[in-house]
Amino acid sequence: MTIRRSLSWTLFRYIVSETLFSFLVAFLFFFFIFFVNQLLLMAQQILAKKVPFQQVALLILYALPSIIAMAAPFASLVGTLMTIGRLTSDNEILVMLSAGLSYSNIFLPAITVGIIISTFSFIANDVLLPAGTIQFSRLYRRILVSTPALELGANSIKRFKDTVIVTGAVTGNSIGDVFILDKTSDGERRLIMAKSAELRDAGIEGLSLDLSDAFIQSSKEIARRDYDYASSGFLRYWVPQEDLIQAVSSISPREMSSTDVRREIKTKILNLQNRLDERYNRTLDQALALEDSLRRGPHHEAWNRRTNYLSTHMKEIQSTEVVKRDRSLLSYRLEYYKKFSIPFGALSFVFLAVPLGLLAKKNGQTVGFGFGLLIAVIYWALLLGGQTMGLRLGYSPFWTMWLPNTLAVSIGLVMCLIRIRQ
Repeated sequence: MTIRRSLSWTLFRYIVSETLFSFLVAFLFFFFIFFVNQLLLMAQQILAKKVPFQQVALLILYALPSIIAMAAPFASLVGTLMTIGRLTSDNEILVMLSAGLSYSNIFLPAITVGIIISTFSFIANDVLLPAGTIQFSRLYRRILVSTPALELGANSIKRFKDTVIVTGAVTGNSIGDVFILDKTSDGERRLIMAKSAELRDAGIEGLSLDLSDAFIQSSKEIARRDYDYASSGFLRYWVPQEDLIQAVSSISPREMSSTDVRREIKTKILNLQNRLDERYNRTLDQALALEDSLRRGPHHEAWNRRTNYLSTHMKEIQSTEVVKRDRSLLSYRLEYYKKFSIPFGALSFVFLAVPLGLLAKKNGQTVGFGFGLLIAVIYWALLLGGQTMGLRLGYSPFWTMWLPNTLAVSIGLVMCLIRIRQ
């Protein structure tokens, strides 16, 4: 007769400590990979512009939460596989089972570690990341003002949405021989030349270029011969932050907290409903006009406009379908569910890592590390594929983001049942 003993707290602490140690090793590995890939390359580019090292170090510090949030779930997978694989290959699992201990002595410590790591990753992603992004943007803006060569390099051409800025030599925060081509809100083409310029921070107003000895010429888009010109000893040219600082000036849903993203989603849903109501009213008006023309018959003048009414009605229907597929709203929904699926992927990986680790025969840590890297690549591919399908094909944001976790838990549970029956 087989005797099953209750949970051993000594064994619980032992497996938890081993898993945490393996997690730390795996976390340092993934942290280094993401760190080199994203932060060091950015720091190298900024240091090449002669930005002080202290400011570059602060930029790296503010960008660390995103690396931590991404590295933790994969480290949980690899760490659990390494731990269970080593215990299996060293026959420690066999000794536990022979002593009458059940598989719960293995699963409970691993699940506990998974919950801890998932909570830690979620806090880094939902609290530290938004705070770090705000500080990153502020510091980058100060660096940009003091070192305009960071974005407006010497003897370079910078193209934005409706603006082209050509610069000469850059000394400090002074830029020589500035040439600007842009388009005004009235649709006029404008040419601005200046002997020199200084980039300044205007607070909430944005950034400005203070131009010296400037010449301005503006012309109509259609009537090119209708133009105006002027010269000035001083001219202040406002530079839109979303153009100059690009991704840094605008905070995407990825850098927001889940509460802020949920609030933005509610606002976008309300705006979408208002736009749809407007479209539905237009569609209904055209349908009523078409019905009226058909009811009046061929002897009425409205009969001749029935084709136009039908064509306009079909265009309104197509426009309504386009409005329904609001890509901005979809992206926010995807990021909202992603904020939960990635951190709690650490817990999902535990259900898959434990039964896989139990299959190890020898070199459990090495095999676990290799399997962990392979599963991490597959998981990331599924996540990117789900995000693409959610944006382009309109699939459910919840399922596209949670499908990798669901697969990991389902496959793991099936393997666990097979193992227990054996």
